[in-house]
This record gives sequence, C-alpha cells and structure tokens, in this order.
Amino acid sequence: MSVELPFAPVDGIIRRNAGDLRVSADAAEELARRIQAHGAELAIDAAERATEDGRKTLMASDFGVEQVIAREDLALPVAPIDRIARLRIDDRYRVGVDARIALADILEDYADNVASAAATLARHADRRTVQAEDIETYFALFE
Repeated sequence: MSVELPFAPVDGIIRRNAGDLRVSADAAEELARRIQAHGAELAIDAAERATEDGRKTLMASDFGVEQVIAREDLALPVAPIDRIARLRIDDRYRVGVDARIALADILEDYADNVASAAATLARHADRRTVQAEDIETYFALFE
C-alpha cells in the first residue's frame, strides 16, 4: 500500500512533540504509514455507521465528532485524508468535507500521542534523534 499522506506535515507533528530532538525521515515515513492505516480502519467503521443510517455519504458524526474544528487549525492536509478514508471502503461512499476535517483532526491527535511517546523512547535510549524504531516500539508496547 502506498502512503498517501505527505511526510512533511507528519515530520512537523513529530517535531512539535520532540522538543530539541531531531527527527529522522524514516520516523516520519513510519508514522505516516501508521496514520494512514488507522485512518482507513476508522473510515471502515464510519462507513458501517453511514450504511446503518441509510446514507452513502460519511459525515463527521460517523467518526464520533460533534464539533468540527476549523480546517486551518490542522497540520495534516485534508485532500490526502480523503484518499486515506477511501482506501478500504466501497467506491459508492462519499466523504463529506466535515468528515474529512473530523478524520484529519482525529488522526492528528493520534499522531501527537504516538510522536510524544516516540520522543520519550528516544530520550530513554539516550539518542538525540527520533527514529522509526521509536515509532515501531511504541506500537509494539501499546497496541
């Protein structure tokens, strides 16, 4: 599966959680892959909720979001989030604009949590760089 999410915004999310640590390109790529997989899973659940309600359009409420934040408050771009949402759902579904923004917000929070833990792991390993292995270790320990 190719990664739809650009690495630069993911790198930015890691950096804002890493403080004075550096971030390897592999760490950003690994987290982007994990974000994408998580987003695709969330979209499957949201599609099931939409189907139960007799809709073909995913809405923010299908992702459990009642209040949608402003698009400009997001670090993750919304267009790739739309493609991520469509990766594993049927082509008959559409993803509403509010649903894309809601999913981006959820995925950004998810990325912040992972990035913060990965930075802690890098510091614990007495390294100055967050690496892909820190992302992988997080998932090995916590999921």
